[in-house]
Amino acid sequence: MSEELWSKVDERLVKVLPADPALREALADSERAGLPNVQVSRLQGMFLHILALASGARRVLEVGTLGGYSTIWLGRALPEGGRLLSLELEPKHAEIARANLERAGLKDRVEVRVGPALASLSRLEAEGAGPFDLTFIDADKPNNLAYFEAALRLSHPGSLIVVDNMVRRGEILDAESTDPRVVGSRQLLKHLENEPRVVATVIQTVGEKGHDGFALARVLGAPPAP
Repeated sequence: MSEELWSKVDERLVKVLPADPALREALADSERAGLPNVQVSRLQGMFLHILALASGARRVLEVGTLGGYSTIWLGRALPEGGRLLSLELEPKHAEIARANLERAGLKDRVEVRVGPALASLSRLEAEGAGPFDLTFIDADKPNNLAYFEAALRLSHPGSLIVVDNMVRRGEILDAESTDPRVVGSRQLLKHLENEPRVVATVIQTVGEKGHDGFALARVLGAPPAP
């Protein structure tokens, strides 16, 4: 089976999604600004939306805003009074995301903070922010494990943590790979094998974004006493 076929299937499947000018314009604005085309697909965006709805998430944390496409999907799942905090490294990306979020009617419930995500996460911990009901991690892959551990500290029992791009076209099978993105994914996978505070799985995906996958973890609570 080919990536061309996966993309054609995605084109058919997205017809079940409602037309959404704000999401369409968010993608167009990101493309015009030269942002990398690495945001989630339309079907994956709806998956995040449904996951947030099903979990009843009121407080959402996103690591990696880009142009705000996934942020809109997550923000629209929030109930009245819900809040979403998204962390973005690049000021240019954050500016585009804020404009996209305002057009989507989410300015009042979404905040985009600019700066290195690890520093921003440390500040959140120092501020006593959280706990967050759902965290979506889609940033620089070498820091996946550090982001996941920070998300755990900012969660509560029952919180969900989603980490994107875990399979990387199957490259996680290459134990000799020195690609920092692959190494980052493998480190997190190894950690999940023995992390007593969560129950986790990794799901492979194929589609217009190629062959990849995501990790999904549910926080159980504190580790058992030794």
